[in-house]
Amino acid sequence: MTVGTAAARDGLLSVERLTIVARPSTTLVDGVSFHVNRGEVFGICGESGSGKTMSVLALVGLNPPTTTASGHAGFGSIDLLSASPKEMRHIRGRRIGFVFQDPLTSLHPMFTVGQLLTEHVRWHLHLSAQAANAKALELLEIVRIPGGRTALNTYPHQFSGGMRQRIAIAVALACGPELLIADEPTTSLDVTVQAGILRLLDELRREAKLSVVLISHNLAVMAALADRLAVFYSGRIVEAGPTADVLSHPRHPYTAGLLAALPARSRQFNALSPISGMAPSPTARPSGCAFHPRCSFALPECRAQIPELGLVGRDRFLACPPDPLAASA
Repeated sequence: MTVGTAAARDGLLSVERLTIVARPSTTLVDGVSFHVNRGEVFGICGESGSGKTMSVLALVGLNPPTTTASGHAGFGSIDLLSASPKEMRHIRGRRIGFVFQDPLTSLHPMFTVGQLLTEHVRWHLHLSAQAANAKALELLEIVRIPGGRTALNTYPHQFSGGMRQRIAIAVALACGPELLIADEPTTSLDVTVQAGILRLLDELRREAKLSVVLISHNLAVMAALADRLAVFYSGRIVEAGPTADVLSHPRHPYTAGLLAALPARSRQFNALSPISGMAPSPTARPSGCAFHPRCSFALPECRAQIPELGLVGRDRFLACPPDPLAASA
């Protein structure tokens, strides 16, 4: 079942049964489906290794060459998973922008900010050098980077982490994409800078009607920005729905565990309740529900059958047939 079908009004991206297999036969992402509407922020969260980044890299043809992606990813009239390299070169950077986790490694250290902002603009939009430079100055103003032409002649390493992240966002937005994929855009930033980046993304999506796929392990970031949220665990979606509903009334034990492990003003530090055990390796997933070895609600059937993601309420999706937390929803 596609997460978002019940709420889809103005669809932009529809991913169906996305499966990514690493050679020779290790499944990294197992049948993930979701839907992104125009002008909304769709959040993807989960522990490291849950398949979040791998899923979105496959959508833009950047998954590792040792992996194979199958399924369907409708973006307008194009299936991103079967598009040719030539088609993807016209989509990636033009219609879909991508903000990677670490701007210090994703921004080329030998290029100035001006070169980073104008190279693909000239290629995609066929602008002259003068027009491309004017566009670059406009982008710096949009993402609140001071300095004008001086900033254009500066290298990424000469900026702070927060400014580098803003440059990465400007590069991703340069060609006016319909969809922005932001992979951990606030990682390694202090909370004040994080807040600035989140405000910027929110303003841009509202002003430009931009759709955003936001990937983060930080549930506070999701609460601040995402309209809908999908929780990934071991390569599958285990719960999804409107962010406020999912975070205030979790239905899956894993989601509830993530929230219980967060510090809160209402309890002492020693009252934190971490999830026991470790997330399984893709090469050693347990049978049935991958979360059952760590779940205090596990039943015998959880060990035998892989639960299907199903609709359990208005726009709420769950992959847990016992549904032990239904009473709290």
